[in-house]
Amino acid sequence: MAKKGSRRRRKTVLTLLLASILAPILLYTDSRSGFYDSIPSSELTEKDLNLVSLHDNAKLSVIVQESTGAVHEPSHGTYPESLTNSFTISKVASGKLTSQGEHKSRVLSATSKVSELTNDETSEKSQNEELIRESHLQNDNKILQVVNGGSTAKGFEENTIVEKIKMGATQKTDDLSVQFNQENKHEETLGEIILSGPDNGRSKTVTLPNSLVLQLRDQLIRAKVYLGLGSSRSHPTFIRELRARMREIQRVLGDATRDSDLPKNAYDKLKAMELTLSKGKSIQDNCSAAIKKLRAILHSTEEQLRVHKKQTTFLSQLAAKTVPKGLHCLPLRLTNEYFINGFDQKQLTDQKRFEDNKLNHYAIFSDNVLAAAVVVNSTVSHAKNPEKHVFHIVTDKLNYAAMKMWFISNPPGNATIQVQNIEDFKWLTSSYSPVLKQLESKSMIEYYFKSHHANSDENLKYRNPKYLSILNHLRFYLPEIFPKLNKVLFLDDDVVVQKDLSSLWKVDLKGNVIGVVETCGEKFHRFDRYLNFSNPLIAKNFDPHACGWAFGMNIFDLAEWRKQNITSVYHSWQNLNQERLLWKLGTLPVGLVTFWNHTLPLDQSWHLLGLGYNPNLDHKDIEKAAVIHFNGNLKPWLEIGLPKYRNYWSKYVDHEQVYIRECNISP
Repeated sequence: MAKKGSRRRRKTVLTLLLASILAPILLYTDSRSGFYDSIPSSELTEKDLNLVSLHDNAKLSVIVQESTGAVHEPSHGTYPESLTNSFTISKVASGKLTSQGEHKSRVLSATSKVSELTNDETSEKSQNEELIRESHLQNDNKILQVVNGGSTAKGFEENTIVEKIKMGATQKTDDLSVQFNQENKHEETLGEIILSGPDNGRSKTVTLPNSLVLQLRDQLIRAKVYLGLGSSRSHPTFIRELRARMREIQRVLGDATRDSDLPKNAYDKLKAMELTLSKGKSIQDNCSAAIKKLRAILHSTEEQLRVHKKQTTFLSQLAAKTVPKGLHCLPLRLTNEYFINGFDQKQLTDQKRFEDNKLNHYAIFSDNVLAAAVVVNSTVSHAKNPEKHVFHIVTDKLNYAAMKMWFISNPPGNATIQVQNIEDFKWLTSSYSPVLKQLESKSMIEYYFKSHHANSDENLKYRNPKYLSILNHLRFYLPEIFPKLNKVLFLDDDVVVQKDLSSLWKVDLKGNVIGVVETCGEKFHRFDRYLNFSNPLIAKNFDPHACGWAFGMNIFDLAEWRKQNITSVYHSWQNLNQERLLWKLGTLPVGLVTFWNHTLPLDQSWHLLGLGYNPNLDHKDIEKAAVIHFNGNLKPWLEIGLPKYRNYWSKYVDHEQVYIRECNISP
């Protein structure tokens, strides 16, 4: 009997102990749930929002969980990672973020430890755990509903702005240790977050780059908003303090783009500004004025961005069309030497080599002496048998003497050079060439040179007067220029040759006219980016998703060209595009339609594009390419050229050459 009484007393004591632990938890969660259930979300005021945001976790306003898939920014950081709605994040005092499920896990852990004291209480423990879990989940959802203020698109947009103001300005002095890392550790932990996923509970720490710089910039924006609010202007002391803090932040930031560029006192200035901003928040009656001000700033900034983009485009196009002083001096100096020395009366080259099909023939059409020289020099320097290479350079009347004089004074080893004047092509008349007739028309000249037209065109690159030069279209008359040749390798004057190209003459084009390197690896290099597929003529004849390709390095079978009468195809398409309704100006769109179904793809390593506009090309790809192409506005001979690529071009310029020195052309 004594043993049975002792057993009963022990069970009674354990039951009372379990009840004393569970009862406060149940009462606490029930009281929280009841509090939020009694308040309709639509009737909450700004004070209620602040109360909720500071309740329980001290920083509940930065909890993020959006059904829309969008994510609010934390109060004092701008994070580049896109956090999905499957993550629930809350700030902790160390300046990091941790899962909000931590509180629930502690409660359940405590319950679990007590229940282990007796096996008789297993079913009761399971029921209590489930009750606590449901209570907390319901409570968290109600808090998020109050903080987010609904899930509609309009409500989300407005509450995002309101929340950002509150996040950044409602913190009090004793909360600074929560918002920021400790002063002696902020450099190591600032900008770190812990992401916890719901599926497997795994977490990872992400270090955000340049977080301090972004926070300082964000503070300046918020400070400017407060300066523009009427309620702030009625507090002159606050205005003076805020302006002083803004000057401090501006001095700290300077031109810094990375945290490492900031001075050591940057974190102190950050905390001081945050205190001032919290004062600004305390004197605001509501956030509606701040929302309106932020929207006005956003609209103004977008308009300024649009204007600056247009100005940048115009200036970049202007710089691309400008001839540097040195390149203007060089042809003048060479022309003078050419006529002084009487080279205009001399025949310097064996004419038979120009028509020998056993040799490797190159076609270069250019009015840029130095650019043409680089193409020739780079090709010859990598040629296994330079004596087998013949370069046919066609230029205009203005640069003919200068081009001849350059190669007379700087012969390219054993290679052969022929310089021709486009004016000597008597067959090239406006009655024969539709494009020449169009280029000489009054409407075309006005299109290029009337300023009011240029300002109205959304794509200024098509206004470049280089398209007025017939040199740009000579590539479509190769059989007429070289009537006795069977194969020609065409090179643009903005390429650099890095390997021997002799094997290109051995490529079997399989009945095609032109060998090309396709560029469909990028979306904007497909046919629909060059041609107007809203026109039924284009839509009927071409595939909008067909791979584009590039001029710059192309092998032509002139015998097949003549056989298939490609020149007449070119003329017919040019006549159809007199009003520029099928494509904009330039040679590539008309090249795509002229050589449609007449191209043979070559290996990608033969021709690498992008050195005139893309600063992110892989160094290995550049080194591997046989020909690199500076297509784009950023030519290597211009000051706006990309410095990281310029040496690939400039190493083929002899800067010790007398004409180069006299014209001050620097590397």
